[in-house]
Amino acid sequence: MAAKNITILGIDTSCDDTSVALVKIQDTKYKILSNVISSQVKLHAKYGGVFPSLAKREHQKNLPAVFKEVLEEAGLLTLGGSTSREISREVEPLKIDFIAVTAGPGLEPCLWQGINFAKEIAKKYKKPLIPVNHIEAHILANLIVRSRTPLKIEWSPTPHNLPAVALVVSGGHTQLILIRKIGQYKLIGETRDDAAGECFDKVARILGLGYPGGPIISQLAAKVAGEQFSREGELFSVKLPRPMMYTKDYDFSFSGLKTAVLYRVKQGNYDKIEMCHEVQQSIIDVLIHKTIKAAKDFGVKSIILGGGVAANEELRRQFYLNLKSKILNLNFLVPPKNLCTDNAAMVATAAFFHRAEKVKDIKADANLRI
Repeated sequence: MAAKNITILGIDTSCDDTSVALVKIQDTKYKILSNVISSQVKLHAKYGGVFPSLAKREHQKNLPAVFKEVLEEAGLLTLGGSTSREISREVEPLKIDFIAVTAGPGLEPCLWQGINFAKEIAKKYKKPLIPVNHIEAHILANLIVRSRTPLKIEWSPTPHNLPAVALVVSGGHTQLILIRKIGQYKLIGETRDDAAGECFDKVARILGLGYPGGPIISQLAAKVAGEQFSREGELFSVKLPRPMMYTKDYDFSFSGLKTAVLYRVKQGNYDKIEMCHEVQQSIIDVLIHKTIKAAKDFGVKSIILGGGVAANEELRRQFYLNLKSKILNLNFLVPPKNLCTDNAAMVATAAFFHRAEKVKDIKADANLRI
């Protein structure tokens, strides 16, 4: 199907961020008209993680207001109006061609909030509704930023960077996916227990650092700076394992790393900053080694990074340096940080490639596979 100035409304409520976006795509031209995210992080911090029933209520409360903000930014609001669920009456219906919504994976109570909201709008204006796989959306977030550095690429639905191996790493997932072409994916490896982001959160809890753990650990780890420290931590008193780093498969396991931290903390006499550095480096070492191994084994053109943990600056930097130092003829693609975390722009982008598919109904699937 040829792209003729298509506008897609995206909705994402897969976890604890309420996001709505409008994107416009015409051939190789791409524009985010609006991408609004309402975060619940502060609300869930006291629980040390996402509390599903609270997240569900917040999505229900936030969706109308976020939707209205997107319409205002995109210039599609024709009346003043309130932020009630009746706000959909104020949309100029012909300005939106498709409505996309995350169907999974994610927290099922949260997914249903976005799906039901999307269904309401789609029914009122008789617009096609497109279900989106959240993992695919993280992968395709790499398509939507113009290239100015080696870490970004231009919007292009052409396969010049394919085949590729994608590492999607977040609080809920750590997966390696072989991509032959857009829409043709094969899961080749995943975590057998804790996801990398989940490990960050649990370690932060053990260290009394708060939630979410990833950014806090990253900030503290960054204080261990300078070339006097080796990547393997040879000068550190804190040494942690690199779980499953050298296994022949492409799977991961991070629960043992969390346990190792717990035992080390119980021993006492450790430096918290040093511990954060070693935890982060352990996770980075495993992620990079496994991903490069998969890329070599499958003979791909590119390594693609996506998911919330992909916003980790040290992970991005070391990926790039590893690929450069090993003189591997591989492209490295990673979204800008604001498009690594959950957002509806990536959902709308993924929907672009499924717009010709006919869907009778959409149901939430917390364990949806790519």
